[in-house]
Amino acid sequence: MAAIETSSTPTSASALPGLGRALVTAGKLEQKFAEDIFRKAQVKRSSFIAELTGSGALTAADLAHTLSLAFAVPLIDLDAVDPQRLPKGLLDPKICQDYRLVVLGKRQNRLIVATADPSDQQSVETIKFATRLSVDWVIAEYDKLLKMVSANAVTATETIENLVGHDFEFDDLVSEPVNDNSSSINAAEVDDAPVVKFLQKMLIDAFTLRASDLHFEPYEHNYRVRFRIDGQLREIAAPPIAIKDKLASRIKVISRMDISEKRVPQDGKMKLKIGPDRMIDFRVSTLPTLFGEKIVIRILDPSSARLGIDALGYEPAEKERLLQAIARPYGMILVTGPTGSGKTVSLYTCLNLLNKPDVNIATAEDPSEINLPGVNQVNVNEKAGLTFAAALRSFLRQDPDIIMVGEIRDLETADIAIKASQTGHLVLSTLHTNDAPATLTRMRNMGIAPFNIASSVILITAQRLARRLCPNCKTMIDIPPKALLDAGFQPEEIDDTWKPYHPVGCSACNNGYKGRVGLYQVMPISEDIQRIILRDGSALEIADQARREGVRTLREAGLHKVKMGLTSLEEVLAVSNE
Repeated sequence: MAAIETSSTPTSASALPGLGRALVTAGKLEQKFAEDIFRKAQVKRSSFIAELTGSGALTAADLAHTLSLAFAVPLIDLDAVDPQRLPKGLLDPKICQDYRLVVLGKRQNRLIVATADPSDQQSVETIKFATRLSVDWVIAEYDKLLKMVSANAVTATETIENLVGHDFEFDDLVSEPVNDNSSSINAAEVDDAPVVKFLQKMLIDAFTLRASDLHFEPYEHNYRVRFRIDGQLREIAAPPIAIKDKLASRIKVISRMDISEKRVPQDGKMKLKIGPDRMIDFRVSTLPTLFGEKIVIRILDPSSARLGIDALGYEPAEKERLLQAIARPYGMILVTGPTGSGKTVSLYTCLNLLNKPDVNIATAEDPSEINLPGVNQVNVNEKAGLTFAAALRSFLRQDPDIIMVGEIRDLETADIAIKASQTGHLVLSTLHTNDAPATLTRMRNMGIAPFNIASSVILITAQRLARRLCPNCKTMIDIPPKALLDAGFQPEEIDDTWKPYHPVGCSACNNGYKGRVGLYQVMPISEDIQRIILRDGSALEIADQARREGVRTLREAGLHKVKMGLTSLEEVLAVSNE
């Protein structure tokens, strides 16, 4: 065995680390040699195991086998482990790098970790504190362990750089002033360049992919970013969990939120410049969760309100009914459907058609999503007492011609809106109901008298959004006639003049779909429907009368889009209910 020079200061066996004592007990090292290695490691501020393997006294393989027997711990060959298949996010990468560890997996409340030194109690306590999990050691050869740790030792900054790319510019986010009470927050939390770059990359990618929302979601051991594209959520990125607080702070700063407050939900807005003369607005909402703040960002593109009514997907007869209704001098027009069905875009499309210099338009929303020049837009603020009802009362003193209420939520708002529609104002609003006939029943259940409903409501349109088939890859498919009949097609419609299409998927679309198309049920309130309302008839009676007057159901509107080759039968069945 190689001789090692020693200093004159003796070192007791008890001063040796657990690893050294185990090797002396196993007869692999002499006591004095082990003490010399230990002193050398202290002087160089390195680890005992690093100095030992570097001395050539023991090979990494011999050391691993000896420790496996001495500590009764399993041995693993890391050459047989695929680094790409290792679990991510179970332990902070910095801990793994500092203590030379590789996380192999998790079993219930125990973390399985590869190490070269199973006697290191400090690393055990650090892991327990960081993860609240116990540790099961697995022995690995020190040289192979170092190689894998180095390969996995990617910092949060490097990970974001890889996600974003090194040539990305990030000077187009419009930063808003920070609240005064947040001055104690470390500036590094909000100005960290990789985080700023990553956020802007996600916003631009979302806009490019025509996403409607971005979801930033923190969990116990991982962090993910999802986009809602064509109505469906898709996971886009999995940045390091270590950035969650910095990313949340950055978003809250530019959205004019209080970054020192993390216990309650907050709302805000921000802008992104995507061209010399184009800005995109974003509505931001934060929600405290178990493992941090979940943030959802809604993309508000003002150009969507100026697409025109033809781009929304109305059939000619439905379009004519709607245009006749909004041309009326007074009355109430209601748009119904679930959240995310395009009600706001439909309302703003109507407002854009009505927006002329000689017309006074006022809107009350929670919050205003689309900025439309020439329209007086008000954000309701219930905490400050500015409710929908209060805004409506104020509107009536502002000499309006057209009033838009974001949503009729209660009897007070409904009552004022109806009175406005009966006194020479055109009122547009939304309700959350399944179809047009059910809207009248819903208003009756809110406590509105039947004669007020019959005398004010002039048209109701219910809508859904179905994913549009990609024109590049959609393919005809044979569907059995019975399945078409069960879906709602009439026997006379099933002939050889058309065939349904189904999604395939290509590089230009998302699993066979690209964009969305509207399904509409446009129901004018005729005299016969008014009579049913006045005698407090049911939604079924109203629906039967509407069908006799040529009003299609949402399912029938969807089946018509299937015949036209715009969407698939399975998509219509998924978004309509009959």
